[in-house]
Amino acid sequence: MPYSQRPRSAYLHIPFCHRRCYYCDFAVVPLGDRARADAGPGSASIRDYLGLLAREIAAAPAGPPLATVYFGGGTPSLLTADQIGFLLARLRDRFGLQQGAEITLEMDPASFDQQKLTDLLDHGINRVSLGGQSFDDAVLLDLGRRHRAADLHEACVWMQEAHRSGRLRSWSLDLIQNLPGQSLEHWSAQLDQAVATQAPHLSVYDLSVEPGTVFERRQRQGALALPEEDLAVELMALTQRQLAEAGLSRYEISNYARPGHASRHNRVYWSGAGWWGFGMGATSGAFGEREARPRTREAYRHWLTDRERAPMAVPEQWSAIPLDDRLLVGLRCREGVALERLGCPDPQGLIDRWRDLISAGLIMCRAGRWQLTDPKGMALSNQVLVELLVWWDALADHEPIDPAQS
Repeated sequence: MPYSQRPRSAYLHIPFCHRRCYYCDFAVVPLGDRARADAGPGSASIRDYLGLLAREIAAAPAGPPLATVYFGGGTPSLLTADQIGFLLARLRDRFGLQQGAEITLEMDPASFDQQKLTDLLDHGINRVSLGGQSFDDAVLLDLGRRHRAADLHEACVWMQEAHRSGRLRSWSLDLIQNLPGQSLEHWSAQLDQAVATQAPHLSVYDLSVEPGTVFERRQRQGALALPEEDLAVELMALTQRQLAEAGLSRYEISNYARPGHASRHNRVYWSGAGWWGFGMGATSGAFGEREARPRTREAYRHWLTDRERAPMAVPEQWSAIPLDDRLLVGLRCREGVALERLGCPDPQGLIDRWRDLISAGLIMCRAGRWQLTDPKGMALSNQVLVELLVWWDALADHEPIDPAQS
């Protein structure tokens, strides 16, 4: 593969957090509410893990300077600014960083103060993803979050000040909708508070009940009253309308931004371009194939030792992300997908598969690109994507597709 075609983006997984939230199924290492990166029981564990990350970065094939870097977790803001600087230095040593590179850090309101934010900016962070989730203390308690609304409001003020000063290029606020017991009136008030923070980017995620989580156990016990489908559609329509009125444009199912503030790093995933992934549980897509690392630290340590003994081979030709993946991620974005341009086999068969959904107003074709309608199609996107997967599986099995079967 030509050097210039190798990935220009990197994701680093920082698994440490104070506690596991009730909806979380990510690869995390809870350290306890009093844990800090520079003292206490978590410090040796964190230092050990940073050593593993540095080894994996050093073992990666060389590539061109990075245009985006994303620290996700877990709670990356549990690390000290010096530790974040250490990891950025390892990336700089191996790949280099482009001038103006977007460098994002996920931050939890309970894990930093204004001085720490300043220190992180001094070490190169220029975009923050703030995990607020809600401005309601009762909701935060029910989600298992450690911070409270007052912490979130204070953190947003610090973000505003850093952004106005020009030191923080952009920042995003995360919220969760379709929560147990959520009403339109309550959610509208949450959106009002989010808009008032002046965040130039909002990520609004639907609650997803994942296996093995506290929420999944509550659901099995009949103790998780999630909104019905009609209310879920109304909640998403309210989100789209209220944020659009505030000047935030929806550019992906869960993401809204003011002009110039869309996440460059996330665009890499959605475009099908390649990226490096580092750390336990991280997934890379360097050469057209996704590769997931083990989700426990010891398994990751063994995986890394094997990788060092047999380094990743760089193919001579770049291989595109598989078509079904490109269709799935492309449909999540505002631009949608052009089936013929992607080289889609039997596009008419897929369109036939979508026929009832087209009639129901969930998906449409505009200027040759198939797009989920907003908000109804995006609220019920799984119905569209399931039909795509059924069509794809039938192609793979060389079975005829009967559009009447759904």
